[in-house]
Amino acid sequence: MRFRPAALLLLATLALPSPVLAIDPPYQPQMERLAEILGSLYFLNPLCSEATSDWRQELADLVTLDQPDEDRQQRLYGAFNGGYQAFSRLYRSCTPSAEEALTRLLVEAETTARDIHTRFAE
Repeated sequence: MRFRPAALLLLATLALPSPVLAIDPPYQPQMERLAEILGSLYFLNPLCSEATSDWRQELADLVTLDQPDEDRQQRLYGAFNGGYQAFSRLYRSCTPSAEEALTRLLVEAETTARDIHTRFAE
C-alpha cells in the first residue's frame, strides 16, 4: 500500500495529454533551400545588377501562401538570412565570380520552385 500514491501519480502523469509535435511537409527541405537561395539573391542582385525583384518580398509571399507553423516559418526566415550572410561575407563588389553565382542561383531558384510546384501543389 505504500506505493499506491506513487502509482497514482504515475498514472496521472501518463494520462496527461502530451504536446503534439508538428510534422514537416515533404517539401520542407526544398522550401528551406529556396529560402536560402532567395536570401543569396537578395544580397547579390543589387550588387551585380539593377535590382529587378524584391527577393525578401518573394519569400514573404511564399510563406504567406504556405501558411507554415511558427517553427517552420522561423526556419525559412533563418535559411533566407543564412543565404544572405554567406554571400555578404564573400563579396563587397560585383566580380565575375559573383556574377556567375548570381546566374547559377537564379537557375537553381527557378528549378527548385518548379520542382516544389510540380511535385507537391494540390
